[in-house]
Amino acid sequence: MSTTITLTDRAASRILEILAREPGKSALRIAVNGGGCSGFQYEFVLAEQPAEDDLVIERGGARALVDPMSQGFLEGAEIDFVDDLMGQSFRIRNPNATSSCGCGTSFSI
Repeated sequence: MSTTITLTDRAASRILEILAREPGKSALRIAVNGGGCSGFQYEFVLAEQPAEDDLVIERGGARALVDPMSQGFLEGAEIDFVDDLMGQSFRIRNPNATSSCGCGTSFSI
């Protein structure tokens, strides 16, 4: 499977900032789980090491990990970091999502 998921420069910078304060953690894990107000939701957690079957996305020394189950939901997605009136957060521009909630953390296909 050739999965194209990208990190923006802002997301990579923020991942590096977070990891600098978290000894033993080496990457941001991004997963898609059932739930949320739109059917699926994004989950962001820090990881020590990638699993053997993870997709590893690298940019500017920052690493994001995506498990095989989540890869299909995130095909073609761009992971960004925004700081706006809603607050600071990672946001995913997902071409597979047909709708999403106002906060951007859940979506439907």
